[in-house]
Amino acid sequence: MINKKLSALLLIIAAIFIYSLPGFCQVPTPTPKQTNKVLILNAVAHLGNGKVIENSAIAFENGKITLVADARTIKLDMAYYDEIIHAEGKHIYPGIIAPNSTLGISEVGAVRATRDYDDVGKYNPHVRSIIAYNAESNVTSTVRTNGVLIGQITPRGGRISGTSSIVQFDAWNWEDAVIKIDDGIHVNWPRTFQHSGWWAEPGGTKKNEKYHDEISELTKVFSDAKAYHRADNAEQNIRQEAMGGLWSGNKTLFIHTNYVKDIENAILFARQMEVKKIVIVGGYDSWMLTDMLKENNVAVMLTRVHSLPQRPEDDIDLPYKLPYLLQKEGVLFCLQNAGDMEAMNARNIPFLAGTAVAYGLTKEEALQAITGNSAKILGIDSFCGTLEVGKDATLFLSTGDALDMMTNNVELAYIQGRNISLDNSQKRLYEKYKAKYAAENVVKN
Repeated sequence: MINKKLSALLLIIAAIFIYSLPGFCQVPTPTPKQTNKVLILNAVAHLGNGKVIENSAIAFENGKITLVADARTIKLDMAYYDEIIHAEGKHIYPGIIAPNSTLGISEVGAVRATRDYDDVGKYNPHVRSIIAYNAESNVTSTVRTNGVLIGQITPRGGRISGTSSIVQFDAWNWEDAVIKIDDGIHVNWPRTFQHSGWWAEPGGTKKNEKYHDEISELTKVFSDAKAYHRADNAEQNIRQEAMGGLWSGNKTLFIHTNYVKDIENAILFARQMEVKKIVIVGGYDSWMLTDMLKENNVAVMLTRVHSLPQRPEDDIDLPYKLPYLLQKEGVLFCLQNAGDMEAMNARNIPFLAGTAVAYGLTKEEALQAITGNSAKILGIDSFCGTLEVGKDATLFLSTGDALDMMTNNVELAYIQGRNISLDNSQKRLYEKYKAKYAAENVVKN
């Protein structure tokens, strides 16, 4: 016990020391509200809804997009704009969205004090991730470099983990960051079968003998909450109060589950409970239930594409093909990156989409899976997710294909029209050591 406490103390001291180093904690200062009128000319515009404009004219002011057009077919009053960016040969995209993420509530995995995504208790619908969100996270500034500008900040743990919220990644605090507060409640669905071991040393699989008891317990929690919201003058219960949006339609029920029987039972459960809107998170076997998903208007946040098959009999490339399998059947889906080191690796979301291109999706379908589709599933498509007039000017300009890790090079990024800094601690370290070794090579030569 003493050794464990000493180890934990040393980890905390190490984290404090590292974070106190000069420059380590200096995250970019949030950008003031847009005051100028900006026009980006002749970039290849990928709108996020499946459409492309080869020589585009994209303009925005006061944080909103005011023009999306083919620059070759319209007349422009150049004097109207304060800043004109000539972007021939470059690509412009809507800001990429990171659904089901712990960005801002997880900093150093080895230090418990910086992991603020899992609260005590089993049923926590009232626990709100947004009040734990750290807008000055050192990690968040690194994902902006690849065009990830919006995230759904999601709790973990328990049967009902809590309530997520959606933020943009350029803010002083969570109040500034939030763009949709308390958007949904997250349930970890009981598993029909329990697996042991881990990916490097997988163990056996056995039937969950408590499965029906766990479903009954969850059913009671939902039934009580539904009755609470239909009762007059009920004594206040903050847990049941938090679940009210599931029946009014103000909140989405996100059910985290992967396998056929569990997905099927989860959908039937939500229908029985009369929940207005549900989304399956994970959905490894969702491709086997496409008719049921469409019939019940259920969207899917797909398990991480860069994963190993979960069963020995699965195709070795099944995780890569899942987006295509849902796309061809007309199921609404998006890509997410939950898993090991998920906060830091959120920057790889565009490359998950790039992998999906190699396994059946078109490039524009893959882009939709991390922009327009994500916005629809999260209920924010009325103001972001695609490049359309009237929507937020949350977008970025890349010198190459943003879905290709070899050419992705974000040159400019805007959040609600604000030209944000793309600096971060990793870039500073790169420049520092590039200079060091370049100098050493000069001396040697």
